[in-house]
Amino acid sequence: MANINLLPWREELREERNKNFYVVLALVVALAAALVFAVYSYYEAAATTQKSRNTFLTTEIAAMDKKIVEIQQLRETRAELIERMELIQRLQGDRPVIVRVFDEIVRSVPEDLYFSKLEVEGDKVRIAGVASTNNRVSALMRNFDESEWFRDPSLIKVESKSAGVNEFEIIMTRINPRTEEGNNG
Repeated sequence: MANINLLPWREELREERNKNFYVVLALVVALAAALVFAVYSYYEAAATTQKSRNTFLTTEIAAMDKKIVEIQQLRETRAELIERMELIQRLQGDRPVIVRVFDEIVRSVPEDLYFSKLEVEGDKVRIAGVASTNNRVSALMRNFDESEWFRDPSLIKVESKSAGVNEFEIIMTRINPRTEEGNNG
């Protein structure tokens, strides 16, 4: 009988299988490492892209905030200019009214009556002066009452300083007949 040794064949097969196992294991490890590296690189690139987007948005938001502040300042300036324009228009519109008021005051003054003080605050007119008699003060108040430019004249005081010298003070409301007609009608 022939002597056949099967041991080296099995050993060679085992070594071949071990070698193939280690090669496959190395390929799987290399493939896993490549996959992990690819996933890591993808997420790192995504994070870098998002950071650059965030930086861009932050700078744009800061620029918009500056523009908003500038717009608010422009609106405030615009409101101030509109207010000034309205004031100028009111003053321009009231200019003839003041002339008419002084004209009415001059027309209402009877003889032997003189003004020592004339104050205008808003629509209130305060007049102080000297009259020869109380009848002159009464005539002045009637004239103001009949005027279309004054309303509600009130005598504050009348003092007799000496013969023919009576000091008086009157307060009344100044009106504009054109605006009063618009308010009443």
